[in-house]
Parts: sequence; C-alpha cells; structure tokens
Amino acid sequence: MIESGPPRRRRRPGPGRLVRLSPVILTVVIASLAYTTPPDMAFSRLLPAAPALAAAMWPVLPTILLGTVCLLLMIGLSLVFPDLGTWWTAAGIIAVTVAAAYGSHVRLQRERTLFQVRLVADAAQQVVLSPMPRRFGSIEIESLYLAAAAEARIGGDFYEVVDTAFGVRLLIGDVRGKGLPAVGAAAAIVNAFREAAYGESDLVDIARRLDASSTRYNSAFPPEGPMERFATALLVQIPHEGRRIDILNCGHPPPLILNRGKVRALEPAATSPLISLAELIGDQYTVDTFDYAPGDLLLLYTDGIAEARARDGEFFPLAAWMGGQPPTPPRELLAALHRDLLRYSRGRLDDDVAALAVRLCEP
Repeated sequence: MIESGPPRRRRRPGPGRLVRLSPVILTVVIASLAYTTPPDMAFSRLLPAAPALAAAMWPVLPTILLGTVCLLLMIGLSLVFPDLGTWWTAAGIIAVTVAAAYGSHVRLQRERTLFQVRLVADAAQQVVLSPMPRRFGSIEIESLYLAAAAEARIGGDFYEVVDTAFGVRLLIGDVRGKGLPAVGAAAAIVNAFREAAYGESDLVDIARRLDASSTRYNSAFPPEGPMERFATALLVQIPHEGRRIDILNCGHPPPLILNRGKVRALEPAATSPLISLAELIGDQYTVDTFDYAPGDLLLLYTDGIAEARARDGEFFPLAAWMGGQPPTPPRELLAALHRDLLRYSRGRLDDDVAALAVRLCEP
C-alpha cells in the first residue's frame, strides 16, 4: 500500500535545529541589547519571553534551566546598571518560568496521548485496510490511502481484495461521515465482504450481505443526528481467465479504464441501492459486464479524488489526468496520482482518499 500523508522529504538539520535553539538565541539577543543599549530602554524586561518560548518545544527541566539562566543574567545586569528595576523583572522571570514549566508538562502529556491514539489508529488501519498481495495470478493490484487529516491516519473510506474460486473480487467504498463511527461502519462492511466473497457465487448476494451487516451495525451504534449512516460501494469481480469484469455499483463513482491511451468510465446501466439503504429504497441490484483485455488499467477510487479542489475551486480532472498517463504498472500510476493530487490541492484534502489500480497482464 502506498503510504498515506504527503510525500516524505529529507529533512535538513539546519532550520529544525535553529527552531529548537530559538529560546537560547532569544536569550542571547535580549541580554546583548540590554547590555549595549541605554538603561532607560529596558530590554532586560523581555527576558521572561525566553522560558515562555521554550515551553512550546522543550521538556520541563531545560525550560526551568533556561529560566534560571535568565534570572542570573538579570542579576548580573543589575550589577552593571543598578536602576533596572531588577526585582520586578526577576519576579516576572520566576513567575513565567513556573508557568512555562507547567505548560511544558501539559504539552508533553498531550503529545504522549496523541502518540498512543496514533498507535491505535495504525492498528485500526491494519484491521480495515489490511495489506494485500500485489499480484493475483495475471492480475496486478496496488492500493492508495490518504486521510484528509494527516493526524487521523484513517477515515471512512475502505477497500479490500480477495482471491476466490469465482475470481479476484474487489471492494471499494466510502462511509458517510468521519471519525470513529465511520471507521466502525467501514470495518463492519469490510469484514462482511471478507466472509461473503468466498462463499457467495453472485455479487448480488454479497451486496445483500454487506447491507445486512451495515444495518446491524447502525442499529447497535445509531448515528448522531437525523441523517442516516450509509455507504457507497463498488463490487468488482475479475475471472481468473480475464477478458471481462463484472461490476455492481451501489451509488459509487464509476471506475475508469485506460485502454491504449483512451479513458472510459464504466457507468452502470442502473444504480443499485446504497449500503444500508436497501430496506428504504428496495434491494434491486444490477450487475454490469465490461470487456477487460490484457494491458488494460482499471482505476477504482472514492469521491475524495474526483472532488479534490484547487485554490480556484476547480475539481481535480481525474479522467483527463488518467488519459495523459503513459502505460505504466499500477504502483507507478498511484504514485503519480498521489503526487499530482497533493500538488493540485496544495496538500489540503477536504475528504479521505482511497484508490485501487488493477492491470491485467498477459497470461
């Protein structure tokens, strides 16, 4: 799976180190100005700013040590300039240092909590978006996941791929909403697919199993507010011999297929009901069959890609973008999509993003 979040870049040690040393630099600058300027300018009164700044990036003990240094500097300046109002400034340094030390302690506690939450999010991601083989026989597959909030790591988008006696079966979808309830709903759908995909011969029966599982989850954990919790989903079946694909579309964006430089959207003849809404609008599902030749590149995606916006509000031109891609393996296609999508949106995604790229190779 291609890693979520913006592309990693090599960090240059200089700027980061300067930021970490900025409280020391600030202390030196203030002390120098206090020593070299007339006493009535009173730059020494700015010394409490240094431990206050240190609290934002340093642990408790170094923050206290810097406050102590500032206090000693103030006492030393008072020996040179007796009329500086030393005791008022010294009291300010002590008060700010104590407050800064407490602030540093609270910040570190929150950072530890956030680290634990991220560990849990990573574990949840492994449950919902488990690693998959990149090849099933003559079928190459690659996946991409990007959370809208980088610190969240995971959202309501989901996908899964399994190799069954009926062919390679794929699932991709998007739960309405965000946060832990959306993750739980996505997990219920994915787990139902993992069971049903091996035992059900018909995609329609799999869709009904997904709908039933999602409905049970919503009953056990009702959504907040009047809106129903539902999900769009796309079920795809690729027989082992290839040459065709079967698609059941439950209100999901249609997949794109790239064939010899031409892009075609695989629109359904009739849209099937969204997951968990079959009881309300009926359970009439439609399976469409399309040609799928060796070399064809199939892209399944969630609406976070098609609805990514530039600063001027224009949507990401996914079909045009894919038509401009050279023949390439799925991994390289999604790496290019990852790069260009973040560049187009300036790194600010309004929704989670998931995609599967599938290529049928010559047997």
